Amino acid sequence: MTLPGKNKLFDLEKRMNTLGIKKEDIEEKFIKASGRGGQKVNKSSSAVFLKHKKTDLSVKCGKSRSQRLNRFFALRRLIEKIEETMTGKDDKQLKKIKKQKQNRKRKTQKKLKAQ
Repeated sequence: MTLPGKNKLFDLEKRMNTLGIKKEDIEEKFIKASGRGGQKVNKSSSAVFLKHKKTDLSVKCGKSRSQRLNRFFALRRLIEKIEETMTGKDDKQLKKIKKQKQNRKRKTQKKLKAQ
């Protein structure tokens, strides 16, 4: 995977500014990753753990073998989480999941009645 470009980093910082997130509010730790990637992943601290102190939201990312790329992915995911809690954008997904569960429940009840 290639490293994120300057434009992507600039856009990420722009989103942070619009949401009022400061870099000082984010606690950053580098931890050892697990999973695919061979021995290098198990020995080096390439995974990133970010925690936003004000909202107490946390994210762990170890997708890539690169620490810099993992830092970018984790920061992007953390900003998305903070944005969801502030604006409530996640309502559409919750409604969709709720509807799917209702449909499944209805189908199982029909099956049970038929038996």
